[in-house]
Amino acid sequence: MFKLAQKLLPQQRLLQRPALMSRFISTSDEVKSVDTIGGLPSELVIEQKLKKTTRTLSTLQNHSVPIAARVTVSKDESRDFMAVFPDVVRDLTTYTKGFNCNDAVKWFAQVLQYNVPRGKKNRGILTVLTYKNLVPAEDLTPENIKLAQYLGWCVEMLQSFFIISDDVMDNSITRRGQKCWHQVESVGLIAINDALMIENAVYAILKQHFSHLDCYVALMELFHEVTYITTCGQSLDLLNSNKSVSDFTMETYKAIVENKTAHYSFYLPFALAMHLAGYKDAEAFRQSKTILLEMGHFFQVQDDFLDCFGNPEVTGKVGTDIQDNKCSWLAVVAMQRANAEQKQIMIDCYGQNDPLKVERVKALYKELSLPSTYAIFEEESYNMIKTHIQQTSRGVPHQTFLQILNKIYQRDS
Repeated sequence: MFKLAQKLLPQQRLLQRPALMSRFISTSDEVKSVDTIGGLPSELVIEQKLKKTTRTLSTLQNHSVPIAARVTVSKDESRDFMAVFPDVVRDLTTYTKGFNCNDAVKWFAQVLQYNVPRGKKNRGILTVLTYKNLVPAEDLTPENIKLAQYLGWCVEMLQSFFIISDDVMDNSITRRGQKCWHQVESVGLIAINDALMIENAVYAILKQHFSHLDCYVALMELFHEVTYITTCGQSLDLLNSNKSVSDFTMETYKAIVENKTAHYSFYLPFALAMHLAGYKDAEAFRQSKTILLEMGHFFQVQDDFLDCFGNPEVTGKVGTDIQDNKCSWLAVVAMQRANAEQKQIMIDCYGQNDPLKVERVKALYKELSLPSTYAIFEEESYNMIKTHIQQTSRGVPHQTFLQILNKIYQRDS
């Protein structure tokens, strides 16, 4: 266990980015004087390609090296987290019974069981593991750990609210290896109300288990803020899916990612754990947020790449970003790099369900060397975030951030 006063570097400004990264990563759509590929100097990409090494794209070669081999979440940790879920369901059904709506109680129990405990539960478990890393060993009582687990399940419920709503809006068919909730017989658009019930159940759990704590108001405000930010990101995503690929910009892409994904997937679990651990230093939260939003951007770029080039047997899904006209990292970088003829191919083929047009876009990505660009982006982003972690100076142990970063680096699913 790390002591908060140990191994802290002298205070530095977190946002002093290494000069190397400012040259390598494009963050705007301005025309550069130096020819670039996705913001990377072309000569650098060519140099990398000329090196006769055996390294291939990490995300495509690491199927034999699962994430768990790099950062271990023990089976006990996952089992202990799952063991709390029946308590969550019991608390919520008991609470709902108080409103004299027995049919709704039985239905809500089914809603929770079908939607909430599915998937990897990374966000919920991250909340627990972060809390354990932030407090001294003597504070890791069974009672405190269970509070962290309840918070983790609140994050998972928020995730379910987003997923159910998103699936209805996209009219998706499957999610997490089963039918989307609205596709289940007798559900349909009732799913909208079910999603709202799950969202508001978060606050019922917070009131029951955290209202006696000093951090109660901070926890509620954080959930409200992140929920609103995420819905803003969802709005950006939906609105841009109706635009032409020629209108996509890196600025828009970054706004979608930061709002729709990074806040609730990375900052929310971490900040909840900080509040529960008793952190009150605003600068510690600011520094943490900067790093975690960078991780969220890194994570989403990986997701975009895997959507196109990942192995469906490993990722668990068949990518549809091209067909769905998503403002993805690959699409934005392709339009930055393409000549007039290649841009016309993107305009003609992107956002179409025709399999031949989808394959033409993927072929164009390869012609533009986007896999090579991505490989360098992945490595340089990892190094940049590590540098920012080492520059933090306000209380959060560096290893806590590094565990998260190492978990997502070179992932293949």
